[in-house]
Amino acid sequence: MRYELFYWPGIQGRGEFVRLALEAAGADYLDVARLPGRGKGVDAMLRLMDESDREPFAPPFLRAGKLVIAQTANILHYLGPRLGLAPKSEAGRLWAHQLQLTVTDFVSEIHDTHHPIASSLYYDQQLPEARDRTRYFLAERLPKYLGYFERAIEKNAGGRGHVIGRKLSYVDLSMFQLMAGLRYAFPKSMSRRKRYYGRLTALHDRVMADANVASYLASQRRIGFNEDGVFRHYPELEQ
Repeated sequence: MRYELFYWPGIQGRGEFVRLALEAAGADYLDVARLPGRGKGVDAMLRLMDESDREPFAPPFLRAGKLVIAQTANILHYLGPRLGLAPKSEAGRLWAHQLQLTVTDFVSEIHDTHHPIASSLYYDQQLPEARDRTRYFLAERLPKYLGYFERAIEKNAGGRGHVIGRKLSYVDLSMFQLMAGLRYAFPKSMSRRKRYYGRLTALHDRVMADANVASYLASQRRIGFNEDGVFRHYPELEQ
């Protein structure tokens, strides 16, 4: 099957968690909004949203045959078994989904460090609030989430450093994206805390060395981190 991924061009955002799974599995997919022709892919994405009987609330969403599946964790719950990136047992798949939903919560809190009041306002319009939000995030929320995922790896006995099972899963790929994004957004804080998250660091490096992932990261298909996505580097927020 050829999958069609619909997400905004120019940013990694929440769509990157899906892209990583598709790329790691060597899946045949089309990144629709990045098609040649100014605005044509975005127009196709918005048109599909309007025309769908089960309208997605927002990108990312995936078209797989007649199915249109929205929400990052839901997309990965669907793709995981089909791409060989999820456990075979129902209990394992539910555990993977549970972890991915926790990733979703974490990503929302990361986003809110630079947009704590409203996404419709510019960053500069909420800078004092962003400073306050980031201070508490770095002191309380970041260690809480990373500590949780670090323990998940530790408790996966015989898992060879993976979060689930003994081979690469979509949750591992999401851990890679989280660690890479946090290093970009908060380099000082992540450097100071590096010794606390040795398993997550090792997992990040292992995923990055995967042949398909490495090829993707070196290609033009991988959009660089920037100040329009979820992970943004504003030096003043780490003061």
